[in-house]
Amino acid sequence: MLRVVRIKDLALVRGERRLFSGLTLDLNAGEAVALIGRNGAGKTSLLRAVAGLLRPAEGAIGFEGEQGALEAEAARADHLHMVGHLDGLKAARTAWEELVFQTLWTGGTEAGARAAVARLDLTRLLDLEVRRLSAGQRRRLALARLLASPRALWLLDEPMAPLDAAHREIFGAVMAEHVAGGGMILAAVHDPLPIAARTVEISR
Repeated sequence: MLRVVRIKDLALVRGERRLFSGLTLDLNAGEAVALIGRNGAGKTSLLRAVAGLLRPAEGAIGFEGEQGALEAEAARADHLHMVGHLDGLKAARTAWEELVFQTLWTGGTEAGARAAVARLDLTRLLDLEVRRLSAGQRRRLALARLLASPRALWLLDEPMAPLDAAHREIFGAVMAEHVAGGGMILAAVHDPLPIAARTVEISR
């Protein structure tokens, strides 16, 4: 199981602009880190770099399990989920079809998908096409695979933004349980997370 994410002397560049440099951060099992900073500071880019979607200009991102270092490609394939600003859902599928597809694709089970549906209050939405869901409903559907296909590291980009107060409370409890069970959360936020979290400011 993934136990540590090590970010050392990281620099990221977008286009011709250097977002930041010299970032060093260890994220350990049982910990949440909230990334704060101005729009465009590089919070989302950092999440993408950890997920392997953006190549650092400098520095390194490493992953460690209980027995030591993990290959980055394997760690990313097996041990992390990312939920970004765009929920990554197929609009023409029903909510249930999309959740089952994503769950099985990431190594989960249909039983896990059904448990996630119950936990995130999605039951009445399952027969609707994704295109018919509100922004908050789509976000809950995207978040459901975190539960349906358990992985240690959650990379979350403004996860609470489209959620109403009741569902923010529900997902806050989900995050707390994930961390308490040894999971890790790295989240880009403007508002504080509803759980205990270390804050790291991203800036030039």
